[in-house]
Amino acid sequence: MRHEDADAIAGEVVAENREWIESLDYVYESQGPARVLELLRHLQVRAQQRGVQVHFSANTPYINTIGVTRQPAFPGSREIERRIKSIIRWNAMAMVVRANRQHAGIGGHISTFASSATLYEVGFNHFFRAKSAGHPGDMVFFQGHAAPGIYARAFLEGRITETQMENFRRELAEGGGLSSYPHPYLMPDFWQFPTVSMGLSPIMAIYQARFNRYMEDRGIKPPDDRRVWAFLGDGETDEPETLGAITLAARERLDNLVFVINCNLQRLDGPVRGNGKIIQELEAAFRGAGWNAIKVIWGDDWDPLLAQDDQGLLARRMEEVPDGQYQMYSVAGGDYIRKDFFGRYPQLARMVDGYTDEQLQKLRRGGHDPQKIYAAYQSAVEHSEGPTVILAKTIKGYGLGEAGEGRNVTHQQKKLNEQELRHFRSRFGIPIPDDQIQEAPFYRPGENSEEIRYLKERRRALGGYLPARSVSVPIFRPPAKTLYTDFLKGSGGREVATTMAMVTLLAKLLADEKIGRYIVPIVPDEARTFGMESLFRKIGIYSHVGQNYEPVDRSSLLYYKEATDGQILEEGITEAGSMASFIAAGTAYSTFDINMVPFFFFYSMFGFQRIGDMIWAAGDVQARGFLLGATAGRTTLAGEGLQHQDGNSHILALPNPSLLAYDPAFAFEIAVIVREGLRRMLEEGENLVYYLTITNEFYPMPAMPAGAETGILKGIYKFSQSSLKKSKARAHLLGSGAILNECLKARDLLEADFGVATDVWSVTSYKNLYWDAQDTERTNRLNPEKKPRRSFLQQQTDGESGVFVAACDYLKALPESIARQLPGPVVVLGTDGYGRSETRDALRDFFEVDARHIAFSALAALAREKAVPMTAVKKARKSFQIDPERVNPLFA
Repeated sequence: MRHEDADAIAGEVVAENREWIESLDYVYESQGPARVLELLRHLQVRAQQRGVQVHFSANTPYINTIGVTRQPAFPGSREIERRIKSIIRWNAMAMVVRANRQHAGIGGHISTFASSATLYEVGFNHFFRAKSAGHPGDMVFFQGHAAPGIYARAFLEGRITETQMENFRRELAEGGGLSSYPHPYLMPDFWQFPTVSMGLSPIMAIYQARFNRYMEDRGIKPPDDRRVWAFLGDGETDEPETLGAITLAARERLDNLVFVINCNLQRLDGPVRGNGKIIQELEAAFRGAGWNAIKVIWGDDWDPLLAQDDQGLLARRMEEVPDGQYQMYSVAGGDYIRKDFFGRYPQLARMVDGYTDEQLQKLRRGGHDPQKIYAAYQSAVEHSEGPTVILAKTIKGYGLGEAGEGRNVTHQQKKLNEQELRHFRSRFGIPIPDDQIQEAPFYRPGENSEEIRYLKERRRALGGYLPARSVSVPIFRPPAKTLYTDFLKGSGGREVATTMAMVTLLAKLLADEKIGRYIVPIVPDEARTFGMESLFRKIGIYSHVGQNYEPVDRSSLLYYKEATDGQILEEGITEAGSMASFIAAGTAYSTFDINMVPFFFFYSMFGFQRIGDMIWAAGDVQARGFLLGATAGRTTLAGEGLQHQDGNSHILALPNPSLLAYDPAFAFEIAVIVREGLRRMLEEGENLVYYLTITNEFYPMPAMPAGAETGILKGIYKFSQSSLKKSKARAHLLGSGAILNECLKARDLLEADFGVATDVWSVTSYKNLYWDAQDTERTNRLNPEKKPRRSFLQQQTDGESGVFVAACDYLKALPESIARQLPGPVVVLGTDGYGRSETRDALRDFFEVDARHIAFSALAALAREKAVPMTAVKKARKSFQIDPERVNPLFA
């Protein structure tokens, strides 16, 4: 083909492209966007009919979603808001710098808020509504690493003192300090949600928004326009919890939810997607899941350039440059940007002929442009067909200059030298004189200054200050003791599993006229396993859209019933999502001023081991409720094997200061524990989470012994007293959960075959006993001149003699935690090691926690104390078929 022919064809293509674009513009102007979409669908169908394979893409071009012509007018004073934002930037930076000068290594983060200041300030000035008499208040999940900026704003508002600012990350300092990140437990009147364990904030926000709808659909609260805002970073989206639940938000049509993702393109160490484009990747993920996605990539400096882009070359260049190179542009000069970005195509180079290098360097990204952010937020709150994600492109460390703007080290930047402080001050116009700059002083304009008056007026218009947390829920008296009577009397010889007992108790609570509607059953797709299917038809499974199909088991009594006003949160196979619902329900006393009580049933192995971080967050957020670790115990869950058999959840429960852990053996123990938990949460207003392990092993439930209630709650009581009065040898068997039955069998062996007087104790809570023992030892350590206190365990076992054998279905470390509090020699038995697919009897033999091993261990301990002859031990070893050469199950 001749050169002239090629040029002619190229010219025709350009002209044809222009005609198509002009036609599209005409249709848009005359018939609107819906007609444009209809035509595009017709064209796609026609292309496929002609054999053209249309490549699917959930992406839109790498430009702003909201064009210039669709931007609403900015409602405030951009100049005053710029000054306020600059002051907040300075104080946030100064707080971290001063803290690290005084105490090297104290930490803190400057760069995250530096990149997201505009995202927050537009929200604070125009969108985030506080809790007030006329509105329940929006729920804002602030990005944890941006905490210095939130503190700096509260300082201008007068809610945080200069002393507190001075004591950033020094909460124990005189005058009080500020927590490193959002921690409601540490600042209960300020922070509402804990957000710094990356990945948890997004999933918590999704399920919070869904729980808000749950409360409305069930008629517990009236409908409102309350919104949930979640701020997160682009690097945080690599956490599985961040994106793992986004389809739920779309399915449930959560138009009350807005994600704002600060796309500064950097993780802690380097680029989020150096060779790719994180904004495009996230847009595809969210749009594919059914979200409304709004991209805010370019500031208004780019608008004139995009207006000239008739051939789409600028948009093309924007899309082909990887994020790692954009990061390079943020630190490079204008000459580099001219050559590398615009110089790739001659037409683009000519487009910026009239720009200086300085102008090119200052071309803003969209996340730093208040007008663009306002347009995105306004569009998000007007969207009524589902959740919205805003992808805002920023520069990490924006404004830090050589100190870290756009650089890989910026996340770790804690200090600025005098020259860097001067640069920051001058760039943002902070009125601090040169002779004070080295001190990095805090700056707050006078109370009557334009900035403070404007800031406070905007917050008054939006109902008050944020973040803020309040509790004004009335005292709620739980059901009387009569509700629990059947559980205290025993099962009359009928075999019952503790899981069944717990579900029966839950059903009674649900049926109670006073508390029933406030109970929130939560289960991750194991309701039938736990015997909860009877609740399906009775109270229904919650679904915002109801049930638009006929269930396959419709003809059965216990069919799968979904309903808009359903009460059960059947979350599917997601412990993380279920725990997020637990947190939302368990904090309703604060977020809604309504006492809701979540009961979350789950496979105990997949609780603390899988979602321990979220359970820790539940303590931080001061949630209330019950966690039910069902099918618990290493040897009690028969057949399931290594991955399912839980022998460690009670060990993992030990560190959480807000959580009480119980391993009940009998129905009456469950009843006493749940009754007390409800009393403490609802009547006393205590922020506690109760963890109960319950099993699927069936056996008769006895009646509660007289006087056992205190011991049940505190952790131990004597269940069975030996009837042998004249025996010189005495053993005490401590059991918990299903293993208590093995202790009772071992008692019979010891007394019938060896004449050993044997008492059996039920240990309902090793954690309670451990806490009490530690507190007692601390008191005695600090008060050596006073008479030593005795722990509850020491009081219970006062005057007892003989040996003690503590057997449990968990790691030996659990009973070891209280062993030194016992008055005699102690032998500890547990289930250290991997589980196996076997029967209960075989598993208990393998792990050496069955009646034979318990009895043998007691005899061996008594022989060492010369209380029984060694011949008795040898007899028992032969009779019980115990092999001393067998491999330790820990290493088997």
